Amino acid sequence: MSATPPSRPEPEPVPPAVQETVRKLVDVSPVLIELGQRFAAAGFEAHLVGGSVRDALLAAAAGGPGVPGDLDVTTDARPEQVLEVLRGWARSTWNTGIAFGTVGADLGGMRVEITTFRADRYDRTSRNPEVAWGNSLTDDLARRDFTVNAMAVSLGPDRAVTDPFGGLGDLLAKRLRTPAPAVESFADDPLRMLRAVRFVAQIGLAPDEEVLAAMSSLAGELARITPERVQAELSKTLLQDAPRAALELFTSTGLADVVLPELSALRMEIDEHHQHKDVYAHSLTVLDQAIDLEKADSEAGSPDLVLRLAALLHDIGKPATRRHEPRGRVSFHHHEIVGAKLVRKRLTALRYPKDVVEAVARLTFLHLRFHGYGDGQWTDSAVRRYVTDAGDLLPRLHKLVRSDSTTRNKRRAAALSATYDSLEQRIAELGAQEDLARVRPDLDGNAIMELLGLGPGPEVGAAWRFLKDLRLERGPLERDDAEAALRAWWAARQG
Repeated sequence: MSATPPSRPEPEPVPPAVQETVRKLVDVSPVLIELGQRFAAAGFEAHLVGGSVRDALLAAAAGGPGVPGDLDVTTDARPEQVLEVLRGWARSTWNTGIAFGTVGADLGGMRVEITTFRADRYDRTSRNPEVAWGNSLTDDLARRDFTVNAMAVSLGPDRAVTDPFGGLGDLLAKRLRTPAPAVESFADDPLRMLRAVRFVAQIGLAPDEEVLAAMSSLAGELARITPERVQAELSKTLLQDAPRAALELFTSTGLADVVLPELSALRMEIDEHHQHKDVYAHSLTVLDQAIDLEKADSEAGSPDLVLRLAALLHDIGKPATRRHEPRGRVSFHHHEIVGAKLVRKRLTALRYPKDVVEAVARLTFLHLRFHGYGDGQWTDSAVRRYVTDAGDLLPRLHKLVRSDSTTRNKRRAAALSATYDSLEQRIAELGAQEDLARVRPDLDGNAIMELLGLGPGPEVGAAWRFLKDLRLERGPLERDDAEAALRAWWAARQG
């Protein structure tokens, strides 16, 4: 016999002032007013619904504009009837979602998606529903993921607010619940669990106990979700202003075990500096600090997905490289090398673009390089190699390395910061003398072939790499010096 689902709490009363705010959302948009009038004239209902109502209410509470840019509307009209209502008014329409009852339209420069009432059924082997038309607005709202997305305001003259599941009250209380029992909702569509994680970061909602229990018990169902969908939700979460609490939920419920197990594994590892409870907590702190540096850099794009992924994942090579040393010490030698490989494998599996994968892997590989700087006595050669190896990732590497210092020892933190300041100063000074961003051999391929009497082939590449290393080691050379060095290298190679 199946367990009895938890009882649904009664919707909490919504203050009249809040209800009035929701009703007035429609009146600030001429597009919504006319849209409502057109549907009413054709004998149909139309309601602003879901995230549009949620975001508009949040914006209004913050003193901003009432209606967000992209809008969701639901109606009892069928898709072909929606197209007829829009004919001659919409700038354009698109039917890519029409199989699911959705018609898209550009209305006065505003993107609107209009969906017929639905009462979908799920087979629970995928997340694709069997589309079924609903008979009422309440039916449509009941199938939605969370109560804060299951509220609507009529575009008709009465501007009636429909909130059968207490979404407005939940939004005010910063509470995340599901209209249906959470286990049913997440079994229907496991992606909703990742959306729950995102809403923690995006809106600051806290899942109730039922939602938490369902996420933990159904975490394995995430295996039904395509990597592309997982990646999209993970990225949206990371790109919020403060994703830490969301990532903690992601890990504590077991969702990370399924789609990002390398993050979960960090909870078991003790940081070698003994500054943190574990490497997992350290990694979240690095992410927090990287976001702060990113936001403070007016010249950098924010939010920065590459930097945030690197901050979160830079230490994922530690579990595989953990070694117990004498006197209770723990080491993680070469974890940056192992970590870079793991980053490539995981982000590729999640279908991240190749440039993102390579950038995050490169930052992971380079994040320890600074610690060879010691007390600040790097040679010019070492500074050149640091800049050249980082390439266009150098500004991000600066932020990652600075963020990776999470010691609570103020004296040590100040010393590390000062040391990195001196490295950046050295980079600037050397960069004023030579173009560090474009370090090239002093002789190009044609000059190499002419000097050594070679045709195109691997020997020319070997000579080019020799001259590149020489350039990094000694800086710019006069042509005669470069030619003499190349001849000596070639003679030794032949002999």
